[in-house]
Amino acid sequence: MTSVHEFAVHLGQLAAAFALALPIAWDREHRERSAGLRTFTLVAISTCGFLIAARNSIGPSADAESRVWQGLLTGIGFIGSGAILKIQGGVRGTATAASIWNTAAVGAAVAYNNYDIAVVLSIANFVVLRWLAPFKVHPADAASTDAPHASES
Repeated sequence: MTSVHEFAVHLGQLAAAFALALPIAWDREHRERSAGLRTFTLVAISTCGFLIAARNSIGPSADAESRVWQGLLTGIGFIGSGAILKIQGGVRGTATAASIWNTAAVGAAVAYNNYDIAVVLSIANFVVLRWLAPFKVHPADAASTDAPHASES
């Protein structure tokens, strides 16, 4: 039976996972990517929830907990792969897929009370999405700089 104190702690952990996923989710939603507010927040809280529930249900069994991790990582990889699209000779969605993985790591860090790691992962993901995007070389830009000019042929 879960005590009121345990319930409050778990609720706080799930809320923290949700809150730490929001900046990443907002960025993806704002940029109209395939995954957004709902996907990222649900990935964070479900990862956190699965790990808390598993730890409380199976007890201190590294083998059993390892199987839970394996299932989670497989599932998160499947969700992330759905965000990757190959179109017109290029690939889109890899940053969204990587962000899904990272958001799961945020939820996992919260589940294990590693809030410092969760905060750093959340901030780093947000910073990469917001401020490194302008430095990305687009295929059309790369093709125009790689192609020889008429005077060079």
